[in-house]
Amino acid sequence: MTMGDAIFYLFTLSLLTGGLLTVMARNPVHSVLWLILAFLSAAGLFVLIGAEFVAMLLIIVYVGAVAVLFLFVVMMLDIDFAALKAEMARYMPLGALIGVVLLMQLGLAFGVWEFSAGVDSRLGNPIPPLSEAHNTQALGLILYDRYVLLFQVSGLILLVAMIGAIVLTLRHRTDVKRQNVVAQMMRDPAKAIEMKDVKPGQGL
Repeated sequence: MTMGDAIFYLFTLSLLTGGLLTVMARNPVHSVLWLILAFLSAAGLFVLIGAEFVAMLLIIVYVGAVAVLFLFVVMMLDIDFAALKAEMARYMPLGALIGVVLLMQLGLAFGVWEFSAGVDSRLGNPIPPLSEAHNTQALGLILYDRYVLLFQVSGLILLVAMIGAIVLTLRHRTDVKRQNVVAQMMRDPAKAIEMKDVKPGQGL
């Protein structure tokens, strides 16, 4: 076994362990920390296959932003762990049934998995060749040149989804005091301000 194989198995074991404990951890803070370990392990695997740009994106975006945001949100929430465990035990049979169905679907999908003809030659000779463009440049050419229309359409779909989520969750509550900027700008200073002549040693 070479050093590369040993590092590959180490990252793979770390990824599987982090993913499993992310789901099975009872403490949400521990779950987020295991998720960060899974992201870092996946980034290591991307580095091994020569996709350094994707690995750095995974670390910067998911570990540096998403996972840390999850961690801060979970730590700031007042979570009742006893109630959380009770709810988990309540829905355990349904979760186990869904897990079995997912495993059956994965078995059906990977049971008939076959590689296309000539996959070894295509992996050994990437397009464009590495002598002409490295993987970051090749990824940019694919996204912003060959498939730029699909890339823009996917961005629009995500924008519409974000706006839809905001609209669906927006609730106008009448019992909440809100700032009225227009009313503040149009108010009369003579009516809004009252001058008091406070004598020395005299309170309001």
